[in-house]
Amino acid sequence: MKTKITLLMFALLCVSTLANAQKKQKALSFISGKISIAKYHEREELNRMNKGELLDLYIERIEVIVNILPNIAFATNSNVTMSTLGIPDTKENRKALVENKEASDVYFENTIEFQKKILPYSDTSDLIAAILFYESTLKSLHTYNDFKSN
Repeated sequence: MKTKITLLMFALLCVSTLANAQKKQKALSFISGKISIAKYHEREELNRMNKGELLDLYIERIEVIVNILPNIAFATNSNVTMSTLGIPDTKENRKALVENKEASDVYFENTIEFQKKILPYSDTSDLIAAILFYESTLKSLHTYNDFKSN
């Protein structure tokens, strides 16, 4: 009797393990992290800010650009997954996407570490010009679909 109960419990354990292994993994999106900025600025407004505020704005814009631009051929928002685009959600494709995200995260962390050390030495007018350029680039994302052929 104990043998039958043990075998039954073992069988149930195996079935439950297989059932959990078959569950579909959550779909991964091409873009994750910060994908927008709160506000666009005019030069006069930036001229009134202190350098610390400008550095924060600069870094925030880099974060958005690093998250979006490398994947622009796939998506410009965070809702797009491989399945959305008809890309097979295979183990190899998922691994490639995860590795790409990890590489992007490492790049961003290293860039920000460098920027926080070196950027304070930049000329304020150059910093303002860079922020305006980045904001212009981010605004142009709103017209990205205009370049697609139907």
